[in-house]
Amino acid sequence: MTDPRPGAAGTRRGAEELARAAGRRLDLETAPFTIPRSRLLVFREGDGVRVHTSEYERDLDRCRVLDLLEVVDGTGRVLPVADVQPHRIRFDGVTLTFDGLRALSIGGDATARVRLRFPDGSVVEHPLGPGLRIDVASDRGAVVAAQPASSHERALAALEREWADWFERCPRVRDDLQDMAAFCWWVLGANIVELPALEGARAVVPSKIGYVGLWQWDAYFIAVGLRHGDPELAREQLDLAFRFPRENGQLPDVVHEEGVLATSDDLPESDRATLRRDGSQVADPSAPVPLTKPPLAAWALRKVLEVEEAPQWAAAQLERVIRSQDWWFAGPEENGSDLDRDGLPEYGHPYSSGLDDSPVFDGPIPTTAPDLAAYLVQQDREIAALAARYLPGHDPAPHLARAERTAALLTARLWDPVERRFIARGAGGRIDSDTVLGLLPLRVEGLAAEVRAALVAALDDPARYALPWGLPTVSATDPDFSAERMWRGPIWINTSALVAEGLDTAGEPECARAMRERTVRLVIHGGGPHEYYNPLTGLKAERATTAFGWSAALFIDLAVELSR
Repeated sequence: MTDPRPGAAGTRRGAEELARAAGRRLDLETAPFTIPRSRLLVFREGDGVRVHTSEYERDLDRCRVLDLLEVVDGTGRVLPVADVQPHRIRFDGVTLTFDGLRALSIGGDATARVRLRFPDGSVVEHPLGPGLRIDVASDRGAVVAAQPASSHERALAALEREWADWFERCPRVRDDLQDMAAFCWWVLGANIVELPALEGARAVVPSKIGYVGLWQWDAYFIAVGLRHGDPELAREQLDLAFRFPRENGQLPDVVHEEGVLATSDDLPESDRATLRRDGSQVADPSAPVPLTKPPLAAWALRKVLEVEEAPQWAAAQLERVIRSQDWWFAGPEENGSDLDRDGLPEYGHPYSSGLDDSPVFDGPIPTTAPDLAAYLVQQDREIAALAARYLPGHDPAPHLARAERTAALLTARLWDPVERRFIARGAGGRIDSDTVLGLLPLRVEGLAAEVRAALVAALDDPARYALPWGLPTVSATDPDFSAERMWRGPIWINTSALVAEGLDTAGEPECARAMRERTVRLVIHGGGPHEYYNPLTGLKAERATTAFGWSAALFIDLAVELSR
């Protein structure tokens, strides 16, 4: 008998059982039918399904392949979807599966017919017979052809084996967390996309619904979850994130199949004007704006290497991380990010913060933010520790000294002793917004005791951050708080996980564990790893993306931590 209490180790469940657990959440609405590396997505449409492709910077409505696929029996009755598993959709007596990455296979009741409605409005019917194959090619749309029953059975069996191999690697966690961990593991597998221009590289994208690319920050969080079951794929995410630094060491915001997004000049001309530093007193408003993400590279590298050593790979990646860290501290004459040369680098654009809709960025930019300073302190310390293991000739002393200087500046310039919180500054002026950015300095080792105590007290305050379902991204007392609007109040799994680590650093392990428990409960209550959650209801925020990569990955990471 297994112990049902939180903390119990639980039983080791087989791959087939985990696949079934994931399948119970494949509703074809918040979670489509798709497979690793494919760009096809199948959603529910009435009693049938519709089919889309998944493309970079193109929404689903512009990527329709079939508006409707229905299965009709010999009496003319439309057969509804009866059951979904990772390897197939089952209608009564008929199954639909993948045959390769760009084709669907249908087989079963030979007397049934398949009715297809195309985006141009045309409708055709095909007798199912032994089976049908629907080939999807971008230049030809969908092409339907008959196939022998054996071909469908082979495709079905092959895909079942592929998913079984994937779920065999799913981390085994506490019984009360295992079903959701299985679904989150499915999300990570389903979100694998090949990038053909990069020799078939496998990017685990944030979502095939609207986020088809490898965002630097997402890659870090996704790698941290993947490491528990597929450390090789986890390393591949970091390799892609680090592979295309600019000459000055800056890492790009996004790696995608058409190139990289590293500055505002990599965007369409119509978008560039809005991404200039208009009004900035310390930067050229006519120059392109660097676009990157917060410096958690060494953190992710260290975590991935904890589960499987790869010394040569680690040394090469660490060299790139060091150059990226130096870029943050370089001045504007070197196209760096310490734009006023005061020792505290700035976010040159909200995109680079990862929290681009936060009220912290409503005012003038560039922005000196406490989270960035905290990340940089810890990254220098992480680099020093990693270099001792993988770059024996690299001197750690400059990194440790810079970390101490940055930590001192963080407190001296951004700590408000009267309000007992960290603030941000925009183009030199104070920003009053009370946000999660001001809590992330908990991650800095060596904060003064009174500072740590004030931040922990803020997390315990039900009027500010101790909301019913977890940690909001903006204090509930802030005038800009919104329970639904992206980074202006909803709970995000990544900020909750990072603050939980900060509580460990601050010597509050019980508080850290409680935050992790609340976070995994939120994902379960909310019905899955969504992009962000309403902190008052614990449900998916209305506009949040579903089956979201870093939420899935971090649920797994938290579940593993809580199962020890």
